[in-house]
Amino acid sequence: MGFWVSAVVFTACVAAPAQKSKADASLPAPMTFTAAQDQQNMMDQLGIKALRPGPSGNEKAPNHANYDEAKANPYPNVPDALVMNDGQKVTTAKMWWDKRRPEIVEGFERYVYGRVPKDAPKVTWTVTATDKEILGGKPVIAKALVGHVDNSAYPLISVNIRMTLVTPADAKGPVPVLMMFSRSGFPAPNQPSEEELDRINVAMKALLAKQDPSLREVFEQHPAWEPQRPEPFQRPQFNADGDPPSTWELIAAGWGFATLDPSSVQADNAAGLTRGIIGLVNKGQPRTPEDWGALRAWAWGAGRGLDYLETDKAVDAKHVGIEGVSRYGKAALVTMAFDRRFAMVLVGSSGKGGATLLRRNFGEAVESLTGGEYYWMAGNFMKYGASEASFGSRNPGDIPVDSNELIALCAPRLTFISYGIPEKGDAKWLDHQGSFMATVAASPVFTLLGAKGLSGPGVYDDYRTAKMPPVNAGLLGGQLAWRQDDGGHTDAPNMKYFIQWVDGFMSRTASTSGGR
Repeated sequence: MGFWVSAVVFTACVAAPAQKSKADASLPAPMTFTAAQDQQNMMDQLGIKALRPGPSGNEKAPNHANYDEAKANPYPNVPDALVMNDGQKVTTAKMWWDKRRPEIVEGFERYVYGRVPKDAPKVTWTVTATDKEILGGKPVIAKALVGHVDNSAYPLISVNIRMTLVTPADAKGPVPVLMMFSRSGFPAPNQPSEEELDRINVAMKALLAKQDPSLREVFEQHPAWEPQRPEPFQRPQFNADGDPPSTWELIAAGWGFATLDPSSVQADNAAGLTRGIIGLVNKGQPRTPEDWGALRAWAWGAGRGLDYLETDKAVDAKHVGIEGVSRYGKAALVTMAFDRRFAMVLVGSSGKGGATLLRRNFGEAVESLTGGEYYWMAGNFMKYGASEASFGSRNPGDIPVDSNELIALCAPRLTFISYGIPEKGDAKWLDHQGSFMATVAASPVFTLLGAKGLSGPGVYDDYRTAKMPPVNAGLLGGQLAWRQDDGGHTDAPNMKYFIQWVDGFMSRTASTSGGR
């Protein structure tokens, strides 16, 4: 097996990308704010004088979060995804696609996640290196990619999206791919042979001795020492449930995966809002209230990654999914909701801002998102944590949309909501019950569009009274799925169920999945 550098270049637009211009002295320099300064700037724009503090995750603290189910639903009625803003009921798929869905999208863009600029710059993808590797005993081809975002309009900020694509080397044709929000890099870099290492060491010693002749004596005194040694064998890190790593499971099932580094799109902090893709589009200046936050920016980055995957012959572009855990679980759900090209999503432990109902008062609160994590959201979202403002005060019950509608935007595509248990580290803070209620409330939209959700005769008819099924008892019979495993703050224990569930809907078998 070998390693080679590839010169394949993909451009995400029809026209040739603009040439990078020299920094224009007339351009405004990027603002450098602290998180507190940026937050105050947005509060001033919105006329907010004070925000309610978010609850503490420490149950012994005076302001600890509520974990009493009897107090969890101060705003019990969530917006109905199948009722228009003017009160009309949505009764046909056409009415959903033409009227109601755009109405919900507008609500999330204006009040919750912000808008992707219409003039968002184009991205040019380059395959910078390709490696033949072994992953879980299976031969794979791994490609390192960089997506350069056109910054000719503002050369003072550069954004280069990092992504790695890994596909089975023995696949008979294009394979489904799960894009994952995580660090991007080669999963199992191919190492030089012993003979190659010998040549490398001889060359390195010669180079070092040429630079510093006194090192010849050192090398003579330590003849067994080598600058480079073979990497020692490392046992694989199996998941807590005893299963192989999720990436191994995907390859074994005949899938591919792509790891996309969200921090290469937008920093996960408030001080970075005048940098990254948000800062590039705003020419280094602070956001306005409807501008996108980090969650929407990460989702945009995933969409640009999909632009590339649609051109790669190893990828079944009609069956590309998105995955993430915690804040990246939120981002995965946002990606799926707004970009209809994604065929499936695995939403791991996403909490508020993800699958959990915003109106619920259990664990993480809206005030948590309008406070420390406000940069994930649109500036306008801060209004719902305001205790004193020019417009009075607002609360979670005033938000025009809720997470059941975010899940509904994924319909009728394959949507899997995943959680672990508090005893293993998937904290009560995430409000598992609130996510289940939202999933149940989204189900009628899947049904309207000819798919199957969680709703049906009995306990799942009403989200207000719906109770989560037992741990490890998944609801995997429809295109909308739920499973709470007995693991922690990870979706790894649910990966094998996700793969089997998706394969069932794609009618993939061992003979069509690379010999799974």
